[in-house]
Amino acid sequence: MIRRRGTAIAGALLALLAVAGCGLGPGDDVGSVELTVTRDFGAEPMLQRSVGDVAESDTVMRVLERNAEIETRYGGGFVHSIEGIEAEDRGGPRDWFFYVDGVESPVGAADYPLEGGERIWWDRHDWGATNHIPAVVGSWPAPFTDGYGGRSYPVAVECRGGGDACATVRERLGAAGVEPASGSPPRAIRVLVGPWARLRSDPAAAQIESGVEESGVFAEFEREGSGYRLMGLDPEGDAVRDFGPGAGLVAATRRYEAPPVWVVTGAAAAGVRAAANLLDATGLRDRFAVAVEAGEAIPLPLERGG
Repeated sequence: MIRRRGTAIAGALLALLAVAGCGLGPGDDVGSVELTVTRDFGAEPMLQRSVGDVAESDTVMRVLERNAEIETRYGGGFVHSIEGIEAEDRGGPRDWFFYVDGVESPVGAADYPLEGGERIWWDRHDWGATNHIPAVVGSWPAPFTDGYGGRSYPVAVECRGGGDACATVRERLGAAGVEPASGSPPRAIRVLVGPWARLRSDPAAAQIESGVEESGVFAEFEREGSGYRLMGLDPEGDAVRDFGPGAGLVAATRRYEAPPVWVVTGAAAAGVRAAANLLDATGLRDRFAVAVEAGEAIPLPLERGG
């Protein structure tokens, strides 16, 4: 597997630029945001709070500065530590990355304005396999409820052989206050529901077969006869666990600048149904992606050694 470690610092600097805009007044109050800080792909929670009195001049970085002890480097342009947890570690290349409403930001933290209601998630993790994870599932029900990047989007459920799982997905979205659109309108946040053999033809979903560097998803489907098997990857992108035939997967990815695409899938119908039943805060909270096997939700990536 090709490692892009040489580009990771550049990517992290773009994502974590910390120079706050100067000369701006506090502006009007826009409400509150949710701030989450974790380690190791969400495995270790560090901070979780609702932050009120957010002003229209606030940014993702200003909210972090007010609510956590941080250190920066490179002239204040790179987050080195949050609450004493440093970016780099002897155990491997690690840095702080952030997501807003479940989507990787294309701009730095100091340049990301807030409108109220956002779910901001900082995580320090190993970028040995990839420094680009375009979308995550752990901020559910974002981005479906209010969109992302200051813009709302329609939500489309595309049922591709998903059977009863499609109805479950629509029910879970409805319970979160989201009414899926009819059909698949342009620029929709799409949820693809069905066995992997049916989803893999979609260009966004197909990135999973191209590897974690492309999709940001620490899972892959291996061909087995006329079907597929779900494999779980570790932070280095190595397959360390072969899930059973009834396993399912909930993951999110994004192609270019299009809205994110979620996949609710499995090698077979049982896996698709199991994945659909994960769609709530209990099953997805602070997870980059989730596999399910024998009723157990298993966060991805897996620990080294499975």
